Amino acid sequence: MHIHAPFGRMLTAMVTPFNKDLSVDWAGVDRLARHLADNGHDGIVVNGTTGEAPTTKPEEKDEIIRVVKAAVGDRVKILAGAGDNETSFSVDQAKRAEKAGADGILIVTPYYNKPPQEGIKAHFLAVANSTDLPVMMYDIPGRSGVEIESDTIVSLFEHPQIVALKDAKGNVAATSWVIKRCGIPVYSGDDILNLPLLSVGAVGFVSVCGHTVGNELKAMLDAWFANNAERACEIHQQLLPVFTGTFRTQGAILTKAAMNLMGLPGGFTRLPLVDATEAQIAQLREDLQQGGVKLN
Repeated sequence: MHIHAPFGRMLTAMVTPFNKDLSVDWAGVDRLARHLADNGHDGIVVNGTTGEAPTTKPEEKDEIIRVVKAAVGDRVKILAGAGDNETSFSVDQAKRAEKAGADGILIVTPYYNKPPQEGIKAHFLAVANSTDLPVMMYDIPGRSGVEIESDTIVSLFEHPQIVALKDAKGNVAATSWVIKRCGIPVYSGDDILNLPLLSVGAVGFVSVCGHTVGNELKAMLDAWFANNAERACEIHQQLLPVFTGTFRTQGAILTKAAMNLMGLPGGFTRLPLVDATEAQIAQLREDLQQGGVKLN
C-alpha cells in the first residue's frame, strides 16, 4: 500500500522560546525555525504541546505563525496547532491560523472534557469545515484523557479536509488496523515509536527530538523508504538515548534545555512548566552525547 505523505515526512513540533521575563523571544523564534528548516525538515508544527500552546495568547500564536513563515518561506510547510477543549474556540483558532499564513492545522482531541466519540467526531468536523486548510488529527489519550477510537478515525478520514493523523496513542496494534482499513497517512507522535510505526505503514514523524537530531531522523526515514531496514534500525538504536533523555521529564522543558546546551534559543518556560534543574541538565547532557549530539 502506497500512502501519500501530505505534509512531507519529517516534521518537528517546535518549542516557543521565551525570554527571562517570559515574553516571547521573537528573534529566537526566527532563529530556531531556520535551524529546523536547515536540518532535515519538511515541516514545522507551531503552537502545539511542545510550543506551550496552553500558555500562549491567541495574538502570540498568530505572530508565531507569521514569524516562522517569514523565516522559512516556502522551504517547509507550517502546521499550526489550533486545538482546544472548547470547539468554538478551536474553530476561531483555526480561522486565525489560516489568516496568519499556516499551511495546515493540527487539532488535538478535546482534553479534560472526556467527550464521547460522537462529540469527538463533531468537534473535528466543526474545525475541518471552518477553513480551507488541510487538517491533521492528533490522538494523544495520555494528555487528552480520551482516545480517538479506530471507527471514529476511519469515519473522519472520509472528510476531504482531514488528511492525516498524528499518532501518540502508544498502541501500534490499533494503528496497524486503522492504516489497513482506510489508508490514512499516519505521523508518529512518539519519537521512540518512530521506527515501529513506520514498520506498520506510517508515512513520517511529528517529532520533538527533531530539534536535536533532525538530520538523523531524516536519514532514518530515507533509509526506511529506500528499503534499507537494517540501516534504519541502526539509526533508531543510535538515537535511543536521545529519545529517552528528552522525555525524562516534560518534553518541552528538556528540549528547551537541549537548545540552550547547543547554543540555540530555548530560553525559559512559562508556569505551570518549570525550567530544568541542574541535575536534569547534567543528565540530559549525558543522554544527548550518548546519542551523538554535539554540544557547546
